[in-house]
This record gives sequence, structure tokens and C-alpha cells, in this order.
Amino acid sequence: MKENIKKSISLIIPLILGLSIIYYQYSTLTSSEINKIKDCFEKANYNYIYLSLFVALFGYWSRAYRWKYALNHLGFKTKFHNDFFTVCVSYLVNLTIPRSGEISRAALLKKYENVPFDKGFGTIVAERIVDLLVFLLFVVLAFFLQFDKLYDFLASKISLGKILILGLTFVILGVIFILIWIYAEWKIILKLKKKLAGLIEGMQSIYKMKDRWKYLFHSFFIWFSYLVMFYVTIYALPETTNLNFDVVVMGFIFGTLAVGFTNGGLGAYPLAIAMIFSLFGVPKDIGIAFGWLTWTSQTILTILLGLCSYLLLPLFNNKPKN
Repeated sequence: MKENIKKSISLIIPLILGLSIIYYQYSTLTSSEINKIKDCFEKANYNYIYLSLFVALFGYWSRAYRWKYALNHLGFKTKFHNDFFTVCVSYLVNLTIPRSGEISRAALLKKYENVPFDKGFGTIVAERIVDLLVFLLFVVLAFFLQFDKLYDFLASKISLGKILILGLTFVILGVIFILIWIYAEWKIILKLKKKLAGLIEGMQSIYKMKDRWKYLFHSFFIWFSYLVMFYVTIYALPETTNLNFDVVVMGFIFGTLAVGFTNGGLGAYPLAIAMIFSLFGVPKDIGIAFGWLTWTSQTILTILLGLCSYLLLPLFNNKPKN
């Protein structure tokens, strides 16, 4: 009963947040801006949308292919179609409860390839750490390219005194956390240390992996395909066609971060894109239209691939779905 309540909360809170953001966006738009957004959807060049979705398929393929290296390292020879289908299903499940797709992915692999859940899940956790590190490289690159613009924006919103106070607060909290981490014997701290040890072990397994360089190549290729997919979409609207590459990278980063706030980025993704693009002179209605255009197309692809994969898994393995 308690577990069901937790799952319900995990589903409902992000959904409410996403719907609230949508309501906020809609309530702050004028009638002319709403009409402009509708006009953008009607006049968009959907050939570039289709091209971006085609590029997205390479990301799905590469993620599934990368997974094989980790599984092979553990001694499991899985069928590629099962790896690919389970990856697609996990993306679909993530649209409901954020991060729940990883669990379903490991569970499906156990069902169709007989890979122990803990081992399969361990490889997925290791993937997420590598993905986070690669994503952080994009963040560093983007902030380096647009440091002046971001600094001016933050300076206009937050005074220097507040920045110093905020920085000092983070330092103090960081020191307190380190002391608690080293000396505290609290149950929750011991549990976190145990989980961290498992994550470190997973990362070490990548280092020891025979095909680690191929694994790392696919890790970069996955994020490269995501960036290209996003970049191609700017040509769908005349107003965004001339955006500089560094601006696109900033939009890509904040859009990616927004995906984790709500169910698949519902509401949060278009808002994040509009906010970042507005810093570079893109009107709010155009930014919102672009964000919704990108998010909607990606979400439809995720749903279609996920549903098809879920139906094809039992057919390719001659097993019942339940």
C-alpha cells in the first residue's frame, strides 16, 4: 500500500507541475502571441522535423548497441533487437514516472534474455553516470561560449552581494555535508555510501571493459545525435533559422535539463527553450512555438517506438507479454 502511494505521488506531482507550467505559459500570452504560435505550427517546414526524428533513431540505435558492450563484459550475449526494444520501451515508461524506465528496461531484459535484474540495472546505472559526464562537457562548452551573455543576465537579476552570500552559503553547506558524510553513522548516510560504492564499482567495470573505447565512442555519439536532432529543428521555422550554433547548444542544454522536472518535459521543455532563446533576441511566442514543436515531435516518436517495441518483444521471442 505504501509503495503504491509513493508511485502515485511520483506520477502525479510531475504531471501537476507540467500542467501548471502550461497554464502559466498560456495565461501570460496575449491573443496575438497565441495566434502567432498557431501560425508557426501551420507554416512550419515539417521536412526538418522528420529529418530530426530520423537522426533521433541513430541515438536509440547507439544506446542499444552501447549496452551490448557492458552486458558482454558481464558474460551475457544478448540479441540486439531485444536491447533495442527494451531501450525504446524504457523511453516510453519515462514519460509516466521520471527515471522509472531504467527499472522497466532491466526487468524486460531479465524476462527476455534472462539477465539478472541487479546486473542489468547496474549496467544502466553506469550508463547514466557516463551520460551525465558527457552532458556536463556540453554544459561547460556552452557556458564558455556564452559566458558574457549569461553573466550579464545573472548580474541584472541578482546583485553581487547576493551572489557572494549565495556562494558562501554553498561553501558552508558543502563543508557540513562532507563532515557528516565522513563521521556520521546515520542509517541513511550508510545506505548512500553503499549505493555510491556500487556506482563506483560500475564505473570501474567500464574502465576494465575490453571494448571500453567503443563504449565511450557510442556515449559521445548518443549525445551528438541528440544535439544534431535539436539543431536540425531550428530550420523548421524561418524565425529560428539564423540562430548561431552556440545559442542552439544553450537551448539544447536547458531543454534537456527541463525534461527531468516533469513527465518527459511536459510544459517545462517549451518554457526552458523560450526563456533561453529570449536572451538572444528570439520573441517569446516564437520560442514557445519552437519548444512545443520540438517537444511534441520527439514525444510522438517516443510513444510510437515504445508501443511498437512492447508489442514486438513477445513476437520476436515467441513469449506471451505477461
